[in-house]
Amino acid sequence: MIANEDKASGEADQVRTYKRILEQVLETRPSGTRLKLANALGKNRSFVSQIANPAYSTPIPAQHLPTLFDVCHFSPEERRAFLDTYALAHPRRHLPNRDKPHLRSIAVTVPDLGDPGRNRAIDEMVADFARKLSHLAEILPLQTKEESKP
Repeated sequence: MIANEDKASGEADQVRTYKRILEQVLETRPSGTRLKLANALGKNRSFVSQIANPAYSTPIPAQHLPTLFDVCHFSPEERRAFLDTYALAHPRRHLPNRDKPHLRSIAVTVPDLGDPGRNRAIDEMVADFARKLSHLAEILPLQTKEESKP
């Protein structure tokens, strides 16, 4: 019984530690990063405040980690420290690849709406669509032309 309590206490300490890393990352990023992250996650800004606050024991869901790293632009050292601590806090959870993400860039031309706020909204919608499309591509098997023939 005591061993289980010690283990739970240790995992809670690790949750606080990785949340401190996220908190520090967010503090060094431009203003608006929390709102951008909330939009990318499809959550309220208060959700981001909760997952970034070490005082709250609520863990960060593993499925949000790739978006977190993408939007917050973690350095390789920050990402490694975060993932190492996350793995200690949640030993049974599947974690995203610890190496650099395998990403590629494409250019998309969109209209200039003449308003910085509206332009930013379009940019965020396109980025959100790309993240969701990438996630679907990871979980859905792709068929080749040969496989789709009757």
